[in-house]
Amino acid sequence: MAQSSVAEQAAERARLTFRRLVGLDRSGPPPPQTLHDQPWNIATIPNAIGFVRLALIPVFLVLALSSDSGTDALPAVIFAVIAWSDYADGIAARVTGQYSRFGALLDPFVDRLLVVSGLVVCWYFELLPRWAIALVVLRELFLLVVGLLAERRGLELRINWPGRLAVWPTMSAIFFALVGLATLAEVLLYIGLALAWYAVVLYLRDGLNQLRASSPAPR
Repeated sequence: MAQSSVAEQAAERARLTFRRLVGLDRSGPPPPQTLHDQPWNIATIPNAIGFVRLALIPVFLVLALSSDSGTDALPAVIFAVIAWSDYADGIAARVTGQYSRFGALLDPFVDRLLVVSGLVVCWYFELLPRWAIALVVLRELFLLVVGLLAERRGLELRINWPGRLAVWPTMSAIFFALVGLATLAEVLLYIGLALAWYAVVLYLRDGLNQLRASSPAPR
């Protein structure tokens, strides 16, 4: 059985196309190592990248909040490095085949924490409309709670395409706000906000469908 699994992973790596490598092609079922009943398997290369990303977030926060305007170059560069290195752990997982349940949870957690941290800075220095920031933070906190509840119930709430597409307009909005391009940042934030809340509706629909499917049929 183990030999079969290793052979399947080797075949998958051999089939890697550019679109699949960078995450544009996500066809097929999720890697079995990421399912809720699998071991956490923390010690992997992708997870090491995730830990580095996580460790850089408080560095970004300290530097940004201690600046005069929130638009210093170094915090913006660190934010961009954390955001773009999200691709690095995904590529590492696909190249090495080191998928894990822990990594499937760590990656979106770091992304959400980075978004919330960037929005804290934008709120503090009023770099973006505060009402829009509040809606983004509310959505992230809501999904954090929903994700924890889903994990306890054994549900698989896989990221959907609106949710996946919402990440980059939102992160880009924060980055452009951090470098002082307010109008562009605001437009991107509204795009990300619309996609993000549409994704929430799809997550809730998916979760409810799974609950109904797992509930025993009435006698």
